[in-house]
Amino acid sequence: MRLLIAIPVHNERKYVVPVLHKVRQYHPGDILVVDDGSTDGTSQIVADTPGILSVRHPANRGYGQSLIDAFCFAQRREYDWVITMDCDEQHEPERIPEFVRQIETDQWDLISGSRYLQSMAGDDLPPTDRRKINATLTVRINRDLKLNITDAFCGYKAHRVEAMRKIHLDVPGYAFPMQLWPQVAAANLRLTEIPVRLIYNDPNRYFGGQLDDADNRLRHYLEVYKEQMRLAFAPERQPLEPCCCAD
Repeated sequence: MRLLIAIPVHNERKYVVPVLHKVRQYHPGDILVVDDGSTDGTSQIVADTPGILSVRHPANRGYGQSLIDAFCFAQRREYDWVITMDCDEQHEPERIPEFVRQIETDQWDLISGSRYLQSMAGDDLPPTDRRKINATLTVRINRDLKLNITDAFCGYKAHRVEAMRKIHLDVPGYAFPMQLWPQVAAANLRLTEIPVRLIYNDPNRYFGGQLDDADNRLRHYLEVYKEQMRLAFAPERQPLEPCCCAD
């Protein structure tokens, strides 16, 4: 089983070295950093770190695009699974062995981390607006798609690469999960959740532009979700497109 750990980064100079060091403690195999147009020196740090695979966007293209490019990279290099995790120390590398254990059962196509599946020692309290938006959209997704998930927005996931070929992903920004879940349901991918710790090191981190306003952010997510529901369950689904990422 060939496993890739993929880590999107954007201006993560503070965290990238300790995060990569800790990931290597739990995964001695391949690690991919997708640098989304960093301007704070992160790119050079990644380039100077031995044994790290990388894809770099010359300009910021969005969190969702970084994940899409990670999946493309994994497909092109013929990995079996890719685990995606953030680089701000909100996803603990200590959970990697649990993802691997679930992968090895060969029961699932998508293993999604959940910060709300069960309470864990040391859980933080997320900002009220983020918690409310996550809860609102998780309820909506479960009502429409019957997925029975508890956390719509956790980016800590394990993806079966072959299964990801069955879905079409092209939403580049933070609304990426609003496309992922309808696609997962439409393709009948096998899904489970595992608990991960709820960590908010910096509750003041921003999304950028109008998305910093919670009402605008929820409105945007719902607009994307409604459109993606229409596309995912259209009589003729969009054809899959070949990977276009640079590696």
